[in-house]
Amino acid sequence: MKNINILICGVGGQGILLAGELLGDVALRSGYDVKKSEIHGMAQRGGSVVSHIRFGEKIYSPIIKKGDADFIFSFERMETLRYLNYLKPDGAIIVNNQKISPTNISIKSSSYPEDIESICKTKCKTFKSVDAISIAEQIGNIKTTNTVMIGVLSSFLDFDLKLWDETFHKLIPKKHLDINLKAFNMGRQL
Repeated sequence: MKNINILICGVGGQGILLAGELLGDVALRSGYDVKKSEIHGMAQRGGSVVSHIRFGEKIYSPIIKKGDADFIFSFERMETLRYLNYLKPDGAIIVNNQKISPTNISIKSSSYPEDIESICKTKCKTFKSVDAISIAEQIGNIKTTNTVMIGVLSSFLDFDLKLWDETFHKLIPKKHLDINLKAFNMGRQL
């Protein structure tokens, strides 16, 4: 298998770090060498959060170089633009269509870009926009938005479903396990 580079991005509080843990654990259980790196920034204040996940036969660095990401896996639309230069020309973008305005936009010093989808589509081979929040709300817990998204990403990766199940049982607290597995499976079906 060739090395796979996945850049996960979003805003603090969206479950990006847990998504990275889930993905990294499944890749490790699949027998791959896995490296990951996280940048929290001002995450507790709604700032940008990014996680680099790399796996393959042998990985030497946890950091994805610009132009080397196979996937931009984004939990917030504008964060997708922030990290777009990391994507390979034949890469894929999977984005939650959530829109979170940063402080400078909230105080009207600039505006939220409206053409994010069209910009992204010119930079990638595959583009998938997901309304993960609506799905999480249907399930009954908006906090499962990240596991809906992981479910979507899982359909692009060649990992055994049994390994995903084992990873969820290992990393998700028992009281939240069933609803997160339901969210994962709903995301997989998209």
